[in-house]
Amino acid sequence: MWNEPYLETCCRSALHRLLLCGGAGRPDAHRAELKDARCLERLEQLGFAVHVGDHFALTPAGRARHDREIRKVA
Repeated sequence: MWNEPYLETCCRSALHRLLLCGGAGRPDAHRAELKDARCLERLEQLGFAVHVGDHFALTPAGRARHDREIRKVA
């Protein structure tokens, strides 16, 4: 965990919202003018989200990070 990139609180929230959206994903952040647009872009840069068509979707790495850091699965 110490060698993983730090996620700000806002980015952890964006990661959780992305998980909650499921297969529908989050709409394109800039087109929808979402307040977490920068966080979604950062999650994409870190490999936790992927931009597919007109929305962002969670990657397997994003789900694993969510489970470790947000959901805290043992």
